[in-house]
Amino acid sequence: MTWSIVARDPKTGAFGVAVATKFFAVGSICPYGRSDVGAISTQALVNPYYGINGLKMLAAGVPAPDALRLLVEADVGNASRQFHIVDAAGRNAAHTGRDCVEWSGHVLGEGVSVAGNMLAGPQVIHETLKAYQANMDQPLDERLLRGLEAGDAAGGDKRGRQSACLVIHAGEEYSQLDIRVDDHTLPLPELRRLRDVARTHYLPFKSALAKKGDPVGIYERAKLMDVIAKAQAALS
Repeated sequence: MTWSIVARDPKTGAFGVAVATKFFAVGSICPYGRSDVGAISTQALVNPYYGINGLKMLAAGVPAPDALRLLVEADVGNASRQFHIVDAAGRNAAHTGRDCVEWSGHVLGEGVSVAGNMLAGPQVIHETLKAYQANMDQPLDERLLRGLEAGDAAGGDKRGRQSACLVIHAGEEYSQLDIRVDDHTLPLPELRRLRDVARTHYLPFKSALAKKGDPVGIYERAKLMDVIAKAQAALS
């Protein structure tokens, strides 16, 4: 199942993962990320510990290609796995097991990786990467969405559509954005709608939360409402 895009923003250092598939609740099992560490998507016959242990390795300073190699070597089921990984230096790597259902494969770019299986064809991952790279002037969440939308237009998952997710880690121990469409006939339009809703209120509110450099954040209601109003005005 699944195709996904994993990326590190070269300007901000933020990490993002976006995934789409004909499978229920893909956002609950495929994407993993941690600010200042890296991002991973594990798919095909998913092994969640690729994400869990992969982030531990990256946090310990293991480069992405070495982390991928170590995880694959330790898993006797690796022929049925697919996963890709990017680290804090923008190094990336991908694995597509020989037993992944066709069409399956991956493609790497600078600080970005696209991988998929059970796809309509190789054009899905290539169009995803092309759209991402063609929109480097856009925020990371928008680039990832446009990538998935281009891959979907190129055929996407050959079985159809059901779920999608978008996760951004941007400097804090908690995610900046984590939205999921678990079961929908048109998951990507719904994911974009949710992202747009998040931009109007949720993200302005989240910008006022406690941060590493500000362990209190904005807690006075009047100031909080002012922050949200200014952010909303900037979007209009």
